[in-house]
Amino acid sequence: MLFDPSNITRILSVFGLFFITAIAEILGCYFPYLILNQGRSQWLWIPTAISLSIFVWLLTLHPTASGKIYAAYGGIYIFTALLWLRFVDHLPLTRWDILGGCVVLLGAAIIILQPQGLVR
Repeated sequence: MLFDPSNITRILSVFGLFFITAIAEILGCYFPYLILNQGRSQWLWIPTAISLSIFVWLLTLHPTASGKIYAAYGGIYIFTALLWLRFVDHLPLTRWDILGGCVVLLGAAIIILQPQGLVR
């Protein structure tokens, strides 16, 4: 049974790991954006390297390094990027952004929660 209490923790940990991985990847791209497009300090290359190193390390913690992982991660990444747009860039999301974010999140959930998915 997919939604018994013992699986809830596993489901939350899989989604949480994807979310934290997405944050590390976004930070690893955001710092160079600040340096190259906004003329910020060159010292931001240090957190860039750290963020991307953490991102790569976090990828090794996922259940398996397969296309299924990357497909599910892609949906979580898009959803996380939209949250970043709203709360870091302070830009309002359109109803199309919200709908698209929900669609990709649902797609990721289908991949993660399928019978032979990432939560077993």
